[in-house]
Amino acid sequence: MKVTETKLPSVVIIEPQRFGDERGFFLESWNARTFDEHGLSHDFVQDNHSRSAKGVLRGLHFQKQNPQGKLVRVTRGRAFDVAIDIRPDSQHYREWVGIELSEASPAMFYIPEGFAHGFLSLEDGTDFLYKCTTFYDPADEGCIVWNDPEIGIDWPLDGIEPIVSAKDAAAPTLAQYRAED
Repeated sequence: MKVTETKLPSVVIIEPQRFGDERGFFLESWNARTFDEHGLSHDFVQDNHSRSAKGVLRGLHFQKQNPQGKLVRVTRGRAFDVAIDIRPDSQHYREWVGIELSEASPAMFYIPEGFAHGFLSLEDGTDFLYKCTTFYDPADEGCIVWNDPEIGIDWPLDGIEPIVSAKDAAAPTLAQYRAED
């Protein structure tokens, strides 16, 4: 397993070793011992799976009082995945990092607690899987609007009109969220 740091401390790209032949492939997507060796020891308590059409943009979501760490990957299709540091005391506050995840690559993205998360589906039928370190609590859910100008995410929208839920479209900017907090 190869672990690559990003510009945001503790947000990492994880590339498991993939073994393939004419029959298909095998890879180990989670092994507690291996993750411990790389300082990625977490107890995951919930797995989620979403399927999205091309152009669906989900996020930017987070849990307010009980933040979730997430280990995410795409098993079918392609998605542009984003993590944004929303910890007000962090020197990286409002900074983001993004990566394209796809079924062609075994790469996974680890997003620690204290970060908002979102993704844009780049193909129809994109399957997105994520392991979470805490249980989802709808009463604790927070959301920041996907196109917050102060964050300035460079979404790969060439030829794509984003499809956003009403809840996500009505979300506040990070500054508005902090003002209400």
